[in-house]
Amino acid sequence: MGTSEGKVGMPVERLSVGNRVGALPLPAEPMAPVFDDRLPEGEDWVYQLKWDGVRILAALDGAGGAELYSKRMLVKNGTYPELAAMLSERSAELGPCVLDGELVYWDGVRPSFQKVLQRERMRGPGTSGRLEDSGLLYVLFDLLYDGSEDLRPMPYGERYARLRSKLPDPGPMLLVTDTFRDGAALWAWVEANGWEGVVSKRDRSPYREGKKHRDWLKKKTKLLLDVDIVGIKLREGRVASLVMAIKGEFAGSVSLGLDEPMRRVLIEQIARERNDADGDRNDSGSNQRGHSRRELAGPALEAGAAMPFRALPAELKNETVYWLQKPFGCRVTGLEMTAAGLLRHPKLAGFGRGTDKHGG
Repeated sequence: MGTSEGKVGMPVERLSVGNRVGALPLPAEPMAPVFDDRLPEGEDWVYQLKWDGVRILAALDGAGGAELYSKRMLVKNGTYPELAAMLSERSAELGPCVLDGELVYWDGVRPSFQKVLQRERMRGPGTSGRLEDSGLLYVLFDLLYDGSEDLRPMPYGERYARLRSKLPDPGPMLLVTDTFRDGAALWAWVEANGWEGVVSKRDRSPYREGKKHRDWLKKKTKLLLDVDIVGIKLREGRVASLVMAIKGEFAGSVSLGLDEPMRRVLIEQIARERNDADGDRNDSGSNQRGHSRRELAGPALEAGAAMPFRALPAELKNETVYWLQKPFGCRVTGLEMTAAGLLRHPKLAGFGRGTDKHGG
């Protein structure tokens, strides 16, 4: 099996199986949990921690070969060479199989998505030499093939039991995730300990590709924050997103939750501020050269107030931003604050402020 990065030949990738070559069909895309705000209840459901990392399928040929695939079925051996090497070493022991799981960076307390993201962005010659300090952990939750046997039609409970049996003592860099029957208790633990969420799985479900099912469901925890909207990002004269600040520091941009009525109100606010500013300049006679601040500022610093940050955030370079003379507060939800101080996956929850349980 090759180790180059690229798109796998779909729908069938030929893997070496012992001394012969067999065809093990890989999914066009892995089975993915569907978002749901509620935990399902009933004896048919099991619950697992949602590990905050990147999805990885591992195909072992049983003869020293292993290939890693992303959720888009791109080969990832070059991004995670130490995981590929470890699985290659164990390929003969584990035999031909296809494993499914989440690759996380364990910081000693919980998974750190930012650390995995840093690894995803590492490219080029010498990458493998910079990967010594590895907290990588491959958390397994499914077994798609065992030898030449296709397990995907089997109920999830049976596939999980086979996975446990195959890896009774996973060893370094591998972990088989635990399964729980009390979803409410697991959710309470997740909230108390700052984890990402819970994945609920129907015990009798086969492996279905993608999200066209209701057999795997995910519920995520959310931060709820009060932020200041200090700027409006514009594209072709239309509101694209809102620039957020927390305690005067750039916190990212939010577009999710913005509807058309909100966008119209924001355009009207920009028009009012520009009219007020033009009136003030005409009254004072300060616009002697016949140019507005908009013309002088350039594309990244549209008219309005001065940019409120010490330096223009990299995310806003080459963007058209109107800096508000009168910033306003709003509430947003998100998964977490990154190490860079940005809110991950922000979504507008409403204008105005409320009681903030998470600070900010």
